[in-house]
Amino acid sequence: MNPERLIRQIEFIREVDKLKTIRRQTLLTDGSRLENDAEHSWHLALMALVLGEYAGSSEIDLLHVIRMVLIHDLVEIDAGDTYCYDKAGYADKLQRETAVAERIFSLLPADQAAEIRSLWDEFEASKTPEARFANALDRLQPLMHNVATRGHMWKQHGIVQSQVVDRNRKIADGAPDLWTFARKLIEQAVNDGHLAP
Repeated sequence: MNPERLIRQIEFIREVDKLKTIRRQTLLTDGSRLENDAEHSWHLALMALVLGEYAGSSEIDLLHVIRMVLIHDLVEIDAGDTYCYDKAGYADKLQRETAVAERIFSLLPADQAAEIRSLWDEFEASKTPEARFANALDRLQPLMHNVATRGHMWKQHGIVQSQVVDRNRKIADGAPDLWTFARKLIEQAVNDGHLAP
């Protein structure tokens, strides 16, 4: 055992516990409170496990997807959650999050820091089949929460159908069948009066 390595790993684990305190602009499906980033990441990992058969590529490595979704929001510990429809917030989002990635991942021993940073970079670039599927899940999950809560957060922020379609069309890149499902959810939300046309 390398005591210095273990100390760094434990320091990282303690630091990322802060993810539980970062509130998202997504209600739990029962509408009782806002979801936190740790819950979101766990939910995506479970979605990857259950919905893997809908990935756009038959050669997808689901463990790789799960690892990506578990770390993709760690940067929000410092950067905070940027609401997906916040254009101003997205202007410097990557810059803010990249700076945090440097800080948080460098807490780990160099080999693990490089490995986890590469997962985060891969998710952000969304070029591999695994990253495209991970990003598809990252969009589908809050969409399902909005539908389950009768569009509560959409209404609160004045979001309309075209914004939801534009934001979520990336689902098709990683999971075409899930995009078909998502389109039906969006249409139903409009028909039910939970999303403005």
